Amino acid sequence: MARRAAYLHGTDRRAMKPLAVTAFTTTNPAGIGNAATLAALREGRTGLVPNTLDWAPIACWVGQVPGAARIALPEALRDYDCANTRLALLALEQDGFRDAVARAVQRVGAHRVGVFLGTTTSGIRSTEIAYAHRNPDGSLPADFRYDTCHNMDATTELVRRFLGVSGPSLTISTACSSSAKVFAAAERYLRAGLVDAAVVGGVDTLCQTTLYGFNALQLVSEDVCRPYDAARKGLTIGEAGGFALLEDSEAALQLLGYGETCDAHHMSTPHPEGAGARLAMIGALEAASLDANAIDYVNLHGTASPANDLAEGRAVHDLFGDRVPCSSTKGVTGHTLGAAGITEAVISLLALEAGFRPGSPTTRSVDEATRCRFEPTGAEAKLQRVMSNSFGFGGNNCALVFGRAS
Repeated sequence: MARRAAYLHGTDRRAMKPLAVTAFTTTNPAGIGNAATLAALREGRTGLVPNTLDWAPIACWVGQVPGAARIALPEALRDYDCANTRLALLALEQDGFRDAVARAVQRVGAHRVGVFLGTTTSGIRSTEIAYAHRNPDGSLPADFRYDTCHNMDATTELVRRFLGVSGPSLTISTACSSSAKVFAAAERYLRAGLVDAAVVGGVDTLCQTTLYGFNALQLVSEDVCRPYDAARKGLTIGEAGGFALLEDSEAALQLLGYGETCDAHHMSTPHPEGAGARLAMIGALEAASLDANAIDYVNLHGTASPANDLAEGRAVHDLFGDRVPCSSTKGVTGHTLGAAGITEAVISLLALEAGFRPGSPTTRSVDEATRCRFEPTGAEAKLQRVMSNSFGFGGNNCALVFGRAS
């Protein structure tokens, strides 16, 4: 009873007013920007490669964004220079996103635009490097800057300053649901009248902490990840940055609803029947005033870990039966952890815009025990409404519903 109460406490069950998604962009191992990402999805091409990182020699595959390390920050923001902020800037420069935010600032004022970002480790790679170069007395190098690099708010502050906005800013770190939950946080700020526009997104970069950490949990596959495959062996970790601009206005694509739950079943293992995940999906449908028959495609969390895919697949089948096609795009981008929510939200928006349902190119033989209608091959499809799932450690669950404006 207490656990069920916890589920319900975490779910916002009020119908929400749809929000316009007036701009969006993703930069991930399969593509820098929306066009490159959509091309990879259409071609069924993975952006994942065998790991050659000399600072993390683990037998596995990884997803790395080419060129991100060479991005130079503007002189005024040089103190924020680290792997995470370089990737953030590369992503912000794609698909006219920076210009879209500038137009929003012109309309409503810089103080009425908020920034809400998700991450798991922020710039922790800079701390790992600093520890490797400690002084003889054990102290960290003088050029190490915790506040503007490692700090969980560092990338959010960098984005706020780079875009020239001064509204409320917030960083959410709930593991792999982080940058899905920012949509929910932003909606609440918009509904409360605290902002008129919200930049939402997330950035996470490869680091020893996550590579060795997930490897120690025996969750990293030596092979490329194969979501929902009968022979799946675990994740492939990737890095990504992505952003969307939400406004209470008109646009072709909309955020229709979201559902959040925290089931707290276990620190790192999902509820075996996906109970919390199912309630998050129900919450998202209720917020969107839709029933399950209104959804045309589900972008699954689909990490390729045996436990996740089994629990999620059963929860999805309980709700959608055999009617709704589903896939996981982590075989294309890798599991980008704190950036997974925004990466797959943008992929869902691209699917709606392009009329294309992504597949799962690394999946060979679908595990029938997962039950849901998993479609490994992408296809042209008329899509009106799609759901994107993101589930994190500790049972932090978030489901988002996007749709075309009617």
